[in-house]
Amino acid sequence: MKYFGEGLSEKHKELSRIIRRPSMLEQAAQLFLEIHASLHLSRISGTQPNEVDALLSVLTDSEYAVMPSGRDETIAWVLWHIARIEDLTMGILAAKGNQLFNEEWQKRLNVSITDTGNALTDDEIMLLSKNINTAELISYRNAVGERTRKIVRELDSEALKRKVSCEDIARIRQEGGVTQQEESAWLLDFWGKKDVAGLLLMPPTRHVMLHLNDCCRWKQEIRTKKKFFRS
Repeated sequence: MKYFGEGLSEKHKELSRIIRRPSMLEQAAQLFLEIHASLHLSRISGTQPNEVDALLSVLTDSEYAVMPSGRDETIAWVLWHIARIEDLTMGILAAKGNQLFNEEWQKRLNVSITDTGNALTDDEIMLLSKNINTAELISYRNAVGERTRKIVRELDSEALKRKVSCEDIARIRQEGGVTQQEESAWLLDFWGKKDVAGLLLMPPTRHVMLHLNDCCRWKQEIRTKKKFFRS
């Protein structure tokens, strides 16, 4: 069921159609930025209040750390997960630069992990969700989103066709972006098969759309159900 992002799937399909056409570079960049703006707080893009504002504006700290059912994660875990993946893929793979996350951010966020959280158990997800500083989590995701927008504005058609390099994939492992566990390590194989255009179509867009849809559903369930799997 759709809880978030009405019309974004259609825009994403259009982006997929034009993103590798050199003659449509400007249109593709603008469409990406439009989609991306809908997936972050409105102040990141200077647009009108959006669904992300509505999702996060009235959440309490305890609501970030609720696992509605055994099939679900938590809103805190999702925000960590999508921010880490966007940071790693855009900063290291797309821009061939650095990730924003560092020891200072780790301290500010009050987290013990550095990876995307793919392999965490339910207990580990709950520990992360209860301990993480949610205000700093939003700040970190904001910083990642702002940096992504800067990267995309600077990409040319040749950069969009560039394949992800083995050296940059290795850097993500070396810097703790993934773990050795199968549930985490598969990401490197997945990203390693992409070009930059392919990256733009998944980690900072489609991937986020799916996870924010879950968060909107969970928020509704958190505020209507009386019993949860974990809280």
